[in-house]
Amino acid sequence: MLDSYAFWMSTPNLDLLEMAANAGFRRVVLDIEHNGYSPDRREALVVAARALDVSVCAKIEAPEPVWVQRAVDLGVDAIILPHVGSLEQAEHALASCKFPPLGTRSYAAGRSASFQAPTADYFARQNRDILCLPMIETAEAFADVDALLASPLVDGIFVGPFDLALTRGRPTYAFNDADRADIAHLGKAAQAAGKPWWIPAWRPEEQRFAKDKGAAVRVIAAEHQLLQIGLTSVIAALPDA
Repeated sequence: MLDSYAFWMSTPNLDLLEMAANAGFRRVVLDIEHNGYSPDRREALVVAARALDVSVCAKIEAPEPVWVQRAVDLGVDAIILPHVGSLEQAEHALASCKFPPLGTRSYAAGRSASFQAPTADYFARQNRDILCLPMIETAEAFADVDALLASPLVDGIFVGPFDLALTRGRPTYAFNDADRADIAHLGKAAQAAGKPWWIPAWRPEEQRFAKDKGAAVRVIAAEHQLLQIGLTSVIAALPDA
């Protein structure tokens, strides 16, 4: 039921990861960019997620090779690169997602290789299986989306609606006509390239729109949103509320 959905973790909360897995989620986005994820907690989350059969998608600190390398070495299933501009500006970081000859990723004999010598098809499998998803959240990336999608280093795109709206000259993201037009344009570009697109879709109307436009993955539950809903529900149920 939840194969085309993901949930969003803002803190390295192992309890939330397990609860979401028990609820049926099979994909998590770790918002490392905006929150405090120490190296040991990242590692613990990846190990726990694997045991729970949950795919880990790491939204890393910045589109820089060092952050890409550390995430892929942990054994994550997808890299989401924030703050991407044009293909030319981002190509160095994108290349670090893939092993040569396709990219420039360096080999580490750790978790991503199951702590053993790589098999003959290891490098090809890693290039195929680990998704490289640049975020389209800047006016520059929006303008260059066709080139980004045409790159063999890119497996799909991840739409960042709020920053995209701001960099496109709007005062905020309001899911208005202009916002929907931008999202629809990106979805159409991804479909033309034969690659998937993902998007956070917190409200039912956003979720329906994204589905209608062919989004492969909709991120529908954010950690702080869930906490707020839970607190509001508990308070509303008080007998003297």
